[in-house]
Amino acid sequence: MSMTNTPKTATIDDAPLISRVLVRAFGDDPMMRWFFPDDASREAAMGRYFSTIFTRQYAHSGVCERTAAAAAFWVPAEAQAKAVPDAETIQELQNILGDRAGLFAEAVGTAAAHTPEEPHWSLAIIGADPAAQGQGQGAALLRSGLAKADEAGMPVYLESSKESNLPFYEHFGFAVREELRLPGGGPVLWGMWREV
Repeated sequence: MSMTNTPKTATIDDAPLISRVLVRAFGDDPMMRWFFPDDASREAAMGRYFSTIFTRQYAHSGVCERTAAAAAFWVPAEAQAKAVPDAETIQELQNILGDRAGLFAEAVGTAAAHTPEEPHWSLAIIGADPAAQGQGQGAALLRSGLAKADEAGMPVYLESSKESNLPFYEHFGFAVREELRLPGGGPVLWGMWREV
C-alpha cells in the first residue's frame, strides 16, 4: 500500500481537502443529486454540506480518517447518541439546503427509523475522488474502520443510495438488510449490515 493509501486521522485542518474529495466522490450519487438538484450550485452547496457535517458533527463524535484522495466518517456504538447535529448545525444545514431542507429532514427521519436498534458501529460516509478510483484508497479506509469495529466486537451498519456500490460493500462482508425508498420521491436507500 502506498503512502497515499495509508489511513490517517482526519483533523479540522483537513476540512478543505475532505470537502473537496467528498464533493467529487458524491457528484453522481442519487441522494446528493436529489438534495442538491441545481447543477449550477451543486458543487458549492455540497462542499458547504460536507464541511459542516465534518467540522461540526463527525470530527467531534466520530472516528474520521482520510487518505490523499478519500475520507470516511465512522460512529462507534458508544457515540451514536452524540453524533446527531445540534440546533446550530441543523440551522446551518437548513441554510445550505434551502427549499430542500424539508425533504432532507424527512429523509433523515425515515432513515433513522430504520436504523438497527442493537449496538453497532455506523459507517456514516465514505468516498474517494473518482480520479483515484482503483488505487485502493476507499478500501484502505473501509478496512481500517472495520478493524476498529471488529476490535470493539461490534457489527457495522451503513446506508448506500448508490446501487452500484453494493458489491463493493458485500466484498467486505456486508449484506443488504433492508431496501427503502425515501419520502417525497426520493431515491432508494439500502441498509447494509456486517456481523462481527
